[in-house]
Amino acid sequence: MTQMNLVRMSELDRDHQLDLNSTGVYNPRDNDAYGANGEKIGTVRDALVRPTTGEIQYLIVDVGGWFSSKQVLIPVGQARFSEDGAYFDGLTKEQASDLSEYQDGQVYEAESQLADERVLRAPDSDEATYRREAFTTPDTLKLLEERLMIHKERFVAGSVDVGKRVETRQQQVNVELEREEVVIERHAVTDARPVEGAVLGADSQTLRVDLEAERANVSKQTFVTEEVTVGKREVTDTQTVSETVGKEVLEVTKSGDVQLDGEGQPRTEERKA
Repeated sequence: MTQMNLVRMSELDRDHQLDLNSTGVYNPRDNDAYGANGEKIGTVRDALVRPTTGEIQYLIVDVGGWFSSKQVLIPVGQARFSEDGAYFDGLTKEQASDLSEYQDGQVYEAESQLADERVLRAPDSDEATYRREAFTTPDTLKLLEERLMIHKERFVAGSVDVGKRVETRQQQVNVELEREEVVIERHAVTDARPVEGAVLGADSQTLRVDLEAERANVSKQTFVTEEVTVGKREVTDTQTVSETVGKEVLEVTKSGDVQLDGEGQPRTEERKA
């Protein structure tokens, strides 16, 4: 067995030598790892890949417990990938613990590879078949579906102009005004006295009495009667949007000599993760 020139996937991604999004390379990092019977055996921490293509050769799986860490290397051919993690259907938790511990940056020696092969290889599998399949990336048929992605954007929905204008009205005020009136009092003279030399009509006298009065002078004064503060607040409305989405479904076409099930359909094994 030869030691290939492999690098960690995280290093290629960090140094921007491999764009996982554009190449379509499966990124298993931080996914849960499951063994036989769906038992969780650890977490996929990283992967050893070919530096030129990003093709995965080994998965670096932490199989330690709650308070310990032990990283092991498992060939990618042992894995079955799904949306919720990586599955190693023929691997028990005890077998995972028996694998050689891998330290970051170390060379995976041939002796360790052989020891791990003895743990991973099924008793009825020969060495050539195991080694041919060990680094074959599992074929995965991905069924796709569309989902609505809602993005919100802010826009000017309207505006409010706040100003003021003059509004007039008639106002009446009752004011008490004082004025003077002339008072004439007449008194009869009971003891008439003669006036010497007086001739009727010869002496005409006129008395002038000035009468004063108050009048209202009207002026206007401006007062503050109300203060207005203008601001904004956030309110939330619920809006229902609808759109047609598509979903890919599995379609099996019979070709050649294919056994049929009880419903007349090709006999297949459909396994959902």
